[in-house]
Amino acid sequence: MKPVIRPLIIVLALVLLAACGIPRQPSMDPEGEDTFEEDIRTARTMTEEFWKQQFAQAGRIYRPIANFVPYSGRSGPSCGGEPPVPNNAFYCSIGHFIAYDQDWMEALWTEMGDGSVYLIIPHEFGHAVQAQLRADFSLNVQMELQADCYAGGTLSALVESGALRAEPGDEDELLLSLAAAGDPTDDWLNPAAHGTAEQRQRWFARGYRQGVGAC
Repeated sequence: MKPVIRPLIIVLALVLLAACGIPRQPSMDPEGEDTFEEDIRTARTMTEEFWKQQFAQAGRIYRPIANFVPYSGRSGPSCGGEPPVPNNAFYCSIGHFIAYDQDWMEALWTEMGDGSVYLIIPHEFGHAVQAQLRADFSLNVQMELQADCYAGGTLSALVESGALRAEPGDEDELLLSLAAAGDPTDDWLNPAAHGTAEQRQRWFARGYRQGVGAC
């Protein structure tokens, strides 16, 4: 069986914005700034607890990911024989785990603030949820847009619960980030397509404003 690797393209924009010298944003944690390691751990814990509750409400049992693996460059876990990619994060259905390039993620965290962590991790967990629900997609872009929607819904739920803090304009910043990460053309038949800027914005905003049930 071919491994299913769900790479993260959503944060390409964060890389571009960081390169432009955008100052570090305030912490989303209501208790104040945490370390990178603490934010990684908290984002994982909060996201999984959120989905555990969502599954329970639907009468299902959420299966936590088997592993959450930091790696560096090309030195990391493979997925069905496929090597990891530098400057990336991905979900692997074989082994049911999420892996992320720690150096790259920490650089984003340093330059952009902890919001990058709370965007990347929910996106990848969105793919893990799709695997558990045995979601079937005809096109890759459909899967990616739903993961964008799940990320938006997760983030807004954490903000509404008080677990995270949102500053005025935060949603607009996230939408601008998605715009920069959009595909240049609307080529849904491309197996690597993730959606145009408008499509990615619309689906993230749909989840953020209406919750994951709207995804």
